[in-house]
Amino acid sequence: MARQIKIEQIDDLMKEAVQELVQKTTLRWTELSKKATPVDTGNLINSWKTDIRKFKGTITNNVEYAEPVIYGTPSSLPKSWQGRYRTRKNTIKGFPELQAKQLTTGYIPQQLRKIIRSK
Repeated sequence: MARQIKIEQIDDLMKEAVQELVQKTTLRWTELSKKATPVDTGNLINSWKTDIRKFKGTITNNVEYAEPVIYGTPSSLPKSWQGRYRTRKNTIKGFPELQAKQLTTGYIPQQLRKIIRSK
């Protein structure tokens, strides 16, 4: 039997669903980022910070060498890398964008369906 929702309840239902989705997605993305981060001293992986608000989730890493390790952009590479992207753990440069694609095509729609069904 189909669930009956009054039209005036849709707004609250969707607000709750989106808030929960933001929280779950932000935590999942943090988890994926930590898994993809190469570990040498542990400083980079332990510096991921997650901030979850009502409708916004943010993941940051303020370690000075985070950008070259994560993105491998030529302007950010340390001189010691001699213009080549390289990490000791064969990290895939730009992994946050790959994770975003993975989350938006599979995880987010799946979680939203689960959340709405549970309301």
